[in-house]
Amino acid sequence: MTAFDALLILSFGGPEGPDQVMPFLENVTRGRGIPPERLASVAEHYLHFSGVSPINGINRALIDEIRAELAERGEQLPVYFGNRNWHPMVEDTVAAMASEGVRRAAVFATSAWGGYSGCAQYQEDIARARASVGDGAPELVKLRQFFDHPLLVAMFADAIAAAAATLPEPLRAEARLVFTAHSIPLRAADRCAPDLYARQVRYTASLVAAAAGYADYDVVWQSRSGPPQVPWLEPDVGEHLSELAQAGTKAVVVCPVGFVSDHIEVVWDLDNELREQADSLGVALARASTPNAQRRFARLILDLVDEVRDGREPARVVGAEPVPGYGSSVDGAFCTPACAASARPSAGSR
Repeated sequence: MTAFDALLILSFGGPEGPDQVMPFLENVTRGRGIPPERLASVAEHYLHFSGVSPINGINRALIDEIRAELAERGEQLPVYFGNRNWHPMVEDTVAAMASEGVRRAAVFATSAWGGYSGCAQYQEDIARARASVGDGAPELVKLRQFFDHPLLVAMFADAIAAAAATLPEPLRAEARLVFTAHSIPLRAADRCAPDLYARQVRYTASLVAAAAGYADYDVVWQSRSGPPQVPWLEPDVGEHLSELAQAGTKAVVVCPVGFVSDHIEVVWDLDNELREQADSLGVALARASTPNAQRRFARLILDLVDEVRDGREPARVVGAEPVPGYGSSVDGAFCTPACAASARPSAGSR
């Protein structure tokens, strides 16, 4: 059993004004050799929305829901917010936590997945923030991956039903369900464990499809970047939509199962680019919402806290296939022992 005196919501971050877009993108891509013209192209996606990414606002609204849920329970737990790539930066947040007397905090990372980007990189963020504070930094305990949590499955299943209801009634019964998640380079797919991220995405898709009443569905990928000669997870959602249209599909429900909020890759890549493509192909497209700032999402987060605090068995939906590994031998917070090892050298992530 582990007592906590705070909760930290740790996320990716996003700009909140036009003058912040390029500095934010430079933070995200630092050390990767991305040419300036590529950054300028991506910046246009943000500038389409006046330079404001939805992600920070959604996270603040989610924190409000967490606080409201805590108040209804009669519990007191300070909730903090920090980001990897933009303000509030996690280093500043952890420094504030230390100055306010926080000694041990649970950390909820806004990624449901294992693998490097979804798990190990957040462990690195935690270790870096603690190192920047030095002596007196609070102990930070990353909560587990939640790709099979019952509330996550329920939120996406309900979102699919709501999206399907917006299609023309004659097309609803034949609509194809397509799950999408952020693609990654194939060379990164095995960084923590073989194909772990993709296996977890497919597993969650199977759980959500079953809960939503769909026997058939597709899993595709989106938002790839970089030189075309570098292979990424495929098929791409746009290419897949074209193939569906050629096969005679008239309606598609797209569920961005790989995202917990409607940030820029959802509102630009799906709501703008993919919708324009669907219109040109004559395909009716309905996009399911992500969890965003639902009260159920707040309950999911607090349930993860309770699992660690009270020593409870994790709440999980069990599908027909084996669960794609948690690394329970390393506290359940890491995806694999290799992931744990990648985080531990930077001192004291746990």
